Amino acid sequence: MHNYCATVTVDPEPPSSIHLDARGVRVLAHPLRARLLSALRLDGPATATTLAARLDTNTGATSYHLRQLAEVGLVTEAGDPGSGQRHGRQRWWRASTDMHTWTARDVAGDPEGEAAADWLQGHYLRAFVERYEQWLARQRSWPLEWRAAAASSDWVVRVSPARLTELLTELDQLVIRYRDPEPEDPAAVPVQLYLHTLPTEAGGS
Repeated sequence: MHNYCATVTVDPEPPSSIHLDARGVRVLAHPLRARLLSALRLDGPATATTLAARLDTNTGATSYHLRQLAEVGLVTEAGDPGSGQRHGRQRWWRASTDMHTWTARDVAGDPEGEAAADWLQGHYLRAFVERYEQWLARQRSWPLEWRAAAASSDWVVRVSPARLTELLTELDQLVIRYRDPEPEDPAAVPVQLYLHTLPTEAGGS
C-alpha cells in the first residue's frame, strides 16, 4: 500500500499525487527539504527568501534544496501569485502536488533508498507526535464541541497484506469524499488526519 506522507490543504478537487521512485525518496529524505515541501503545501507559493525566513535558514541553502526537489517533480517554479509573472531574480515556488506516495517495493534492494524511506517515516512520525503534543497543550482553549470531536482511537484487525491494501484504499476514498469544504458552515476548519498500520507481532513471516 502507498505511504501517504504529506500535508494537504482542504480542496474541493480530488488530491493530486506523485508516486516517488527510489531516487525521489532519497532526495526528499533531508530535514530541510521535507520541511520546505510541507511549508509550500500548507501555506502556498513562496520565494526562497520567504521560506528561509520562515524556517530559520539561509536563502542560498533554501534555493539549492528547492532545486533538488524540483528535479524529482515535488516542487515547481511558479509566477508571482499576485501578477502571474516572475520578477527579476525573485523565483516563486509551489508544491507540484497535494501529496506524494511510495511503497516498500520502490526502494527494495536499494540500501540508500531503504535508509531514506526509514528516515522519512521516522520524520513524519516525529512531526505527528509534535503536533499532537501541541494540540494537547492548547486543547482547553478550544470549544468543548471541538475537544469532544477531536478524538483518537486504535483498532486491531486480522487481515492479509491484500486485505489491508483494500482497507486502506477504501479509507482513502472516504477521506477524499470528506475533503469537500463546507462553505456555508462557519465552524468548519482544516483538520489533519493520521493513519498508521503495522503488524502487532515483532517478527515477520
